[in-house]
Amino acid sequence: MEKNEILRKIPQVDEILKDKELSSIVENTPHDFLTNCIREVIVDTRANVLNGIEKDIDRKKLIERIVSKVEKKSKQSLRRVINATGTVLHTNLGRSVISKSATEAMINVAYNYSNLEYDLRHGERGDRQSHIEKLIMELTGCESAMVVNNNAAATIITLATLAYEKEVIISRGELIEIGGSFRIPDVMSESRAILKEIGTTNKTKISDYKKAFDEEKTAAIMKVHTSNYKVVGFTEEVKLKELMPLGREYSIPVIYDMGNGLFVDLNEYGIDEPTVPNLVKEDADVILFSGDKLLGGPQAGIIIGKAKYIDKMKRHPLARAFRVDKFTIAALSATLFEYYDVKRAKKNIPILQMITCSKKELKVKAEKIAEMLKAKVNEEVTIDVEDIKDQVGGGTAPDVFLDGYAVTIISKKIASEKIERQLRSLDVPIIVRVAHDKIYVDIRTVMEEDIELLVNELLKTLR
Repeated sequence: MEKNEILRKIPQVDEILKDKELSSIVENTPHDFLTNCIREVIVDTRANVLNGIEKDIDRKKLIERIVSKVEKKSKQSLRRVINATGTVLHTNLGRSVISKSATEAMINVAYNYSNLEYDLRHGERGDRQSHIEKLIMELTGCESAMVVNNNAAATIITLATLAYEKEVIISRGELIEIGGSFRIPDVMSESRAILKEIGTTNKTKISDYKKAFDEEKTAAIMKVHTSNYKVVGFTEEVKLKELMPLGREYSIPVIYDMGNGLFVDLNEYGIDEPTVPNLVKEDADVILFSGDKLLGGPQAGIIIGKAKYIDKMKRHPLARAFRVDKFTIAALSATLFEYYDVKRAKKNIPILQMITCSKKELKVKAEKIAEMLKAKVNEEVTIDVEDIKDQVGGGTAPDVFLDGYAVTIISKKIASEKIERQLRSLDVPIIVRVAHDKIYVDIRTVMEEDIELLVNELLKTLR
């Protein structure tokens, strides 16, 4: 059959749209989107005919290609994955997994109107910050609080308000770079504050702060918690409690960017990080931290401290640019509510539950998954349970490694790298690690409700 004759057999778009095999897709898919998919398949088919790849037109296969194209293109780019890496706060996988109560709170305000900026008591315009401020004040003991869309925004609005075109004293050892090549000096410069570096990379003394102070130029002292690295050996730093008297003496605020947002003591789990309530007790003027790190909530930048400083930030023009939406406020409120009971928080907030999960519990979970796999794989696949070290991640506690377990997989027929790629291409992608020619399915970060799906997809891939 000649190519032109084959090409004439390719049906028109309108004809394909009337095909009974596509009736359900036609009914449930936007018309323009569907017609674009059909045109793309037709173009590909024509090219295949002209290149001699297709010798005839099989209508059934053509319809199958269209269905496949629609399904592939209609998938949301941003979707859920199963984190089997063992890194709890995996920045590339969305950092903190929020609690069920936080999720329900978001759905409640998403599916309905809300009193986001409406004062129900007085029947007039309200303030969205009011839904979260009192809760933070009660839990931390601070004078005032506000929430912006991330911690970089919190840094910018704080410095733009308190140190616009003025100097901010900061130790060289605290000029950190955070994820995505964002650096503290760059973030500070956007606020129009003037960075004044003091000390050296490994040593900064109280005398360095005193020498740097200029009555006409200095607006604030800033201390940054180096949560994503540690400087060890011949080192010296000035603690927050030592800086506070200096700030009082010079009548300037002391700003502490703690980053991690930890609310509960996790020392018994090897995580020696400052906590928000303890920093408030040290009487810091302004404290900044993230909502989606060790707090276990949604992405947010939380600013707490003295009312005289926070009130100025609320009136700053950037407050509107950096404001959070109703979803963030709802999720953050529900997350913070859990902290009225620390035991409840450790149980209900996924991030804390993952970090505090005992090695014994992890072993039971790993062995359960291993047995489910062993029962259905052949002798060409080896399944084991191995001791491993997990990480907190998210630029937090870089020197802390948590004892955990992973289910390891070796296939004689399929290379580990190929299995890893196939797992990433699933409808619900499974993200694993490959090392020593093995697949490592790290159990700590696998949600309990995902175990059945995880096992089923692993079995399909191994077959």
